[in-house]
Amino acid sequence: MGNKPFLLNLSLAELKALLADWGQPAYRATQIEHWLYQQYATDASAMSSLPKLLRQQLAERCLINPLELVVALDSSDGYTQKALFALPDDRRIETVLMRYDTRQTLCISTQAGCAMACPFCATGQMGFMRNLTAGEIVAQVLYYARQLSQEEKRVTNIVFMGMGEPLANYAETWRAIRRLNDADGFNLGARHLTVSTVGLAPAIRRMSQEPEQVGLAVSLHAPNDALRNTIVPVNRRYPLAMLMASIKDYLAATHRRVTFEYALMDGLNDSDAHADQFADLVQGLLCHINLIPLNPTPNSPWSGSPDERVFAFRDRLLAAGISTTVRLRRGIDIAAGCGQLHNAQRTEPLLRVN
Repeated sequence: MGNKPFLLNLSLAELKALLADWGQPAYRATQIEHWLYQQYATDASAMSSLPKLLRQQLAERCLINPLELVVALDSSDGYTQKALFALPDDRRIETVLMRYDTRQTLCISTQAGCAMACPFCATGQMGFMRNLTAGEIVAQVLYYARQLSQEEKRVTNIVFMGMGEPLANYAETWRAIRRLNDADGFNLGARHLTVSTVGLAPAIRRMSQEPEQVGLAVSLHAPNDALRNTIVPVNRRYPLAMLMASIKDYLAATHRRVTFEYALMDGLNDSDAHADQFADLVQGLLCHINLIPLNPTPNSPWSGSPDERVFAFRDRLLAAGISTTVRLRRGIDIAAGCGQLHNAQRTEPLLRVN
């Protein structure tokens, strides 16, 4: 990246200040943002409403697109695409597009690697490398927005559930959220954005005070501390009592439904007793449970629960009056689980796709 400013990292005020240094009027900043966030431009030469000199200055002095596509894979059913990108420092991140009947949902990364060390997760197995900047987070959305625009479609939903723990990169994640939500930016409604966390209780409380009506998803994966300490190690720092207290505070402050994500692992967390404990834990809360048959990862000691166990677990929660669905499995044939494509490519030569 060198010393070149990265345009997607700049706020409107920062962009105006940069242009002022170049002797350009402030209104040009709004034009540039239009080209970046609504026309999805990656090349200054495409910004035809700008004077030639300014286009040259942008091309020579700024970085516009930080992502270099390494590989993109399409699932056999055509509903899922996963991209592995190289950043300017050669760190790699993943982004997934999931197509539904009327929705085009993106799963985006907020960190290169992850420090949460969940042993069933491919990203957790690779360790933490660095936080992404707001611009690097937003660039993943713009990549697929550009692709979908060729089909006369647009991104309808974004989930911050890719590589990394979003609330451990709080400031940059929220800068990205505001850029994506901004009417003069990407202009996606806040209720179409969901942030997923493994349970950083103080950050959940902080999130409850933000003005944007962004959704919250909590990756629970176990209904008691003894098991969750093994599956989600951060539970040792923020045990279930502390986590659930922060969620209740969030609900009191926002009145927005919380989603609990629960990856079902065969013989580990999928028994009737676990379902009953889970129901007791969330009883009376404004919540929804999303059960996820675990996507297999090579280094995980666990495999996904069989279908009959998944549906028995679901039915037990439903019988307890808990809103519950089973997530449709997507992209297993293209390593769509978070971090899997990165790990599969890690020992291979860097294959860049033009």
